[in-house]
Amino acid sequence: MNTSDTYKTNEPQIKYKPLSLEEERIGKAVVHAAFQVHKALGPGLLERVYEVCIQHVLMNSGFDVKRQVEVPIVYEDQVFEEGFKLDILVNDLVICELKAIDNVNPVWEAQLLSHLRLTKKRLGYIINFNVPLIKHGIKRMVL
Repeated sequence: MNTSDTYKTNEPQIKYKPLSLEEERIGKAVVHAAFQVHKALGPGLLERVYEVCIQHVLMNSGFDVKRQVEVPIVYEDQVFEEGFKLDILVNDLVICELKAIDNVNPVWEAQLLSHLRLTKKRLGYIINFNVPLIKHGIKRMVL
């Protein structure tokens, strides 16, 4: 019996391109920054407080960090400036959507996936700071 036959299933094989080393490096830094900020401030503050603090930590680590990045929408060859905003964009590669809410909303994942697709980025994070342990508030998504 061929060993490759042993692992065959009827499931379609998902093929994806691995993230770049730079995307992975930024991702680790984002998670580390979230842990630092949450440890220092705890839950219960406004989203914008966490946003400026995450930006500060990442910038001090040498990253280019932009807040509230406006992204226009292109639809039927028209550019509409009334698009959406990214909470945080790191090195023009990784999107971070920050939350400070009690109830997790499943639409956040759909929104982040749309943001990744529309900006042609591959890695994004949803980080909800309103949790007792930050590890329960971090969701990593890859396209």
